[in-house]
Amino acid sequence: MMVGGHYMMHSDNGGGGVDDTASDASSATTAKQNRGSLYREKGGLDARLTSIREANRTIREDRTDRMEDYLEVIYELVLQKGYATTVDISDYLNVSSPSVTRMMKKLHETEFIRYEKYRGMSLTDKGIEVAKAIHKRHGILAEFFKMIGVQDDIANEDAEGIEHHLHSETLKKLEDFVRSLKATHKIQ
Repeated sequence: MMVGGHYMMHSDNGGGGVDDTASDASSATTAKQNRGSLYREKGGLDARLTSIREANRTIREDRTDRMEDYLEVIYELVLQKGYATTVDISDYLNVSSPSVTRMMKKLHETEFIRYEKYRGMSLTDKGIEVAKAIHKRHGILAEFFKMIGVQDDIANEDAEGIEHHLHSETLKKLEDFVRSLKATHKIQ
């Protein structure tokens, strides 16, 4: 049903003589007032839209989330095995070998890795710095999620999903919170 230029849901309560139009119009007015007060309390709709715009405008130097995933996997493989192969990377990231090769070239061009086709790769100091930062972010997030009762596998999956998007200030506060909670409750 259309009320005041807006489409409204109409529910048939089965009763005869009740004016649903007046009820719907009243509900629409109340909902609009509630939204208005919510936006005023939260700093306004414009502030929310601005924060969305800023979050999507954030550029981390010369890398993408996907590049960070590759650097993180390479770093983890080197920690575990002492080296990383394109086959391993392909397996862990669930991408084709040609995709890995293309990304290796891009990471080499942006000086995150040293890469020679058919010879292997190694992280540069710049690549190690990024990989360690992502590794730390993941660890803090996963630890926090586990502390609040999330299962290990889900905690790691969720951490992987948001580790690229946290502001450094948020991460620092979360790290301080986890450290404080562990100290006061003697959690390992």
